Amino acid sequence: MSNRPRFSLGSKILYAILVVLILLMFWPASRAVLQRGLMKIGLFKPKVENAQPSDATDTSGPMATHEGVTLADVDGKSIHTADLKGKVVFINFWATWCGPCVAEMPSIQTLIERIGEQDDIAFLLVDVDGDMDVAKQFLKKQKLDLPIFVPQSDIPSTWMSGAIPATVVLDKEGQRVFSHKGMADYSDPEFVDYLKKLASE
Repeated sequence: MSNRPRFSLGSKILYAILVVLILLMFWPASRAVLQRGLMKIGLFKPKVENAQPSDATDTSGPMATHEGVTLADVDGKSIHTADLKGKVVFINFWATWCGPCVAEMPSIQTLIERIGEQDDIAFLLVDVDGDMDVAKQFLKKQKLDLPIFVPQSDIPSTWMSGAIPATVVLDKEGQRVFSHKGMADYSDPEFVDYLKKLASE
């Protein structure tokens, strides 16, 4: 009688991959778990070295400051991004049905906690579907405490070109100095330091 194992290592790996694929197909929440795991091992770091808008054609001078959006907070109070001049502004565009958005949200929560109470940094998480009640219920279910807003005007295409998640950072002059399309781990120490440095300038 052979002492060979019933399943070879290759077969076990293949079965494991199939199980993961089945989970991803039938259990959407598993996607966020997998994506968070990939972020924890160092993938999806936001690139802040020489940060500048990815679509900037002339980086020698300041970016146009007329870009902006009007938002409503959880109390229905309107705010325009231009009103936040003098603050560094982190803006993340997301939706409840967007798996990568959900995956990166805990990292944004950690970012806010690591920044701490700073009057010169503002965080705006904009639910692009515009349904504040749904957004609030979603965050409650996810056990997240994030400053959420809904848009009241068009979002500049240079900030969000249709794909989410999308994130921009405005400096104290209201100029867009960082853009990132797709999921990222914003709890990365390098990004935390980047925001603090911007705030100190």
